[in-house]
Amino acid sequence: MTRLEPRRLRVAMYVAGDPDNDTRVLREADTLAAAGHDVVLIARVKAGNTLPAESRRASGVRLVRIRRDPGWSTRWRRHRGWIRSPWRASEAIARRWRDSLRDGPAGWNRVARQGLMVLLALPWITYRVAARALFAGSLPAPSKGGQLDYVMTMRRSLKHWVRIAPTIAPEADVHHGHDVTGLWAAVEAAKGTGALVVYDSHELYPESGRHARQGKVARYWLRSLERRLARHAVALVTVNVTLEQTLRRSLGIRRSVVVHNAPPRWTPPDPAPNLLREALGLPAGTRIALYHGGLAEDRGLLPLAEAVMQPGMDGVHLVFLGRGPFRDVLAACAADPRAGGRIHLLDPVPPDELAEWVASADVGVMPNQPVTANERLSTPNKLFESIAVGLPVVSSDFPERRHIILGDPGGPLGAVCDPTSPQAIAAAIRSILDLPAEERAALHERILRAADERWNWETEGARLVALYESLAEATS
Repeated sequence: MTRLEPRRLRVAMYVAGDPDNDTRVLREADTLAAAGHDVVLIARVKAGNTLPAESRRASGVRLVRIRRDPGWSTRWRRHRGWIRSPWRASEAIARRWRDSLRDGPAGWNRVARQGLMVLLALPWITYRVAARALFAGSLPAPSKGGQLDYVMTMRRSLKHWVRIAPTIAPEADVHHGHDVTGLWAAVEAAKGTGALVVYDSHELYPESGRHARQGKVARYWLRSLERRLARHAVALVTVNVTLEQTLRRSLGIRRSVVVHNAPPRWTPPDPAPNLLREALGLPAGTRIALYHGGLAEDRGLLPLAEAVMQPGMDGVHLVFLGRGPFRDVLAACAADPRAGGRIHLLDPVPPDELAEWVASADVGVMPNQPVTANERLSTPNKLFESIAVGLPVVSSDFPERRHIILGDPGGPLGAVCDPTSPQAIAAAIRSILDLPAEERAALHERILRAADERWNWETEGARLVALYESLAEATS
């Protein structure tokens, strides 16, 4: 019996961020296109992005960039000021009523709605007026950084994206949303069409970054939004086994697949790359510990910098290859006399050049702090990017990372440590750098073998293709 070819699906992907440096999103889109599916990637980029609004990748993926609406922030700052000082809104309300009444009966409903909103706001207005009179306005009030501000900023900043993306998306069989922000657009686009929705969760989103630092009300709102949107998804794609189990329990999505963020198989060049030492003017043989990626608070960068200043680390140079809000703090660490000029900051490099820069180091370090559930569950891109080039890794001792690094069937791929302790980080780095030359060479070969056999995109991407084959069968 002749086996029928899988149906070619029309796939619309959504990512509310810069797609050009998001290797996971691009790899998934390219992989589905290579498997024969028609893929459109719709992305929300910064208002100042100068790249074309539409382009086509070599794989055939059509990439559409929607620039953020710059006006929402100005409007929300004005509204936030009205919440803090309601009397300031009186002139605007009077103007709206006047304009609505001029429209005759057509404007009466608007006047009624606006009047109802004023009535509902009377208790707050009374409180704020009294606070101003009695305490000269010194009582706490909604302002930038508060929970209300967070929720409104999330909603208002995404409103334009969620409204516009579905109108740009072509007719599709599957709408594939990356993270909550992409899922929101995917769900809106799929409404009333009978199309399927896939949720691609890169992390435990409500517990990541700035979201994890919000108050209970704001975090509850974001978790509720994710659950409500996830009810429309027929399948979950995520980045590791522990996160898959966690999300299946919390969101109730029955079908799921793990697609690790591993890069494609890499062939080491001959001679071995030496880009880091060349860029920094360091002598051949200088031992380099590398952190590459975003320079953010929860990544353990201060303990890592302190680790280089520990006894026994005198000959080790630490390189931060990346950009982010913590860069100035790290620059101060680099200027610390205790560092002895051994802490260096380099700008990030293009994704297609990254492998040779990473391969130039002696050990890759990723001491994320156990401050949020998302950090404890994470398996960052840099872990697999290091493994891909045969670079031994030192990582936080988190369960999923421990399994990958110490549980590999070929043997350990590096070391794990307490990421809160500079001494523990330093000891783990020395445990690799102090190995005899022949043992370091054997470790390098073992890691390359693990990358070739297990931790590569060819293996991981096949799981995504298999999921889409099953979706194609279900829609046939």
